[in-house]
Amino acid sequence: MPRRGSLVGIAVLLTVVVEIALFVVVTHWLGIGPTLLLVVATSLLGAWLLRTAGLRAWRGLREAGMAGRPPGREVSQGLLGLLSGLLLVLPGFLTDLVGLVLLAPPVRRLAGRGVTRVAERRMPSGLAGDVFGPRRVRVRRGPAYQPTPDGPAAPAADAPIEGEIVDG
Repeated sequence: MPRRGSLVGIAVLLTVVVEIALFVVVTHWLGIGPTLLLVVATSLLGAWLLRTAGLRAWRGLREAGMAGRPPGREVSQGLLGLLSGLLLVLPGFLTDLVGLVLLAPPVRRLAGRGVTRVAERRMPSGLAGDVFGPRRVRVRRGPAYQPTPDGPAAPAADAPIEGEIVDG
């Protein structure tokens, strides 16, 4: 099984190859001058977006803290804004396209949910609750386990599950 680092390296190499091919195609289609202007314009747009997204994320994080709300939503939306700006700053048309797509509100909401899910899985559950607020937990009903006198617990047939519900 390939390691994650080698997969990232392959993805970066593939991206560079696709970017070069796209640059050649666009240069052939538009000419060198307009192509270079387009690359510079998207880089400037990305730099502006990095600045505004960073300030907006900081402001949202501060407001959430002052209001006593969990800042997770602001953090993930700010992260996506910064990623979008970074992709636009990088020279190349594929990264520009992905950066522009991340600016669309429906894509941003969907990607924000994905970022939140990944972050929640990687953090301790107590911290995830503090950062993202109350979490939805899926509970599956299975056989209840009853202790036996001479060993480990054994499943009881359709025994009710009793106890206090603890928000965790």
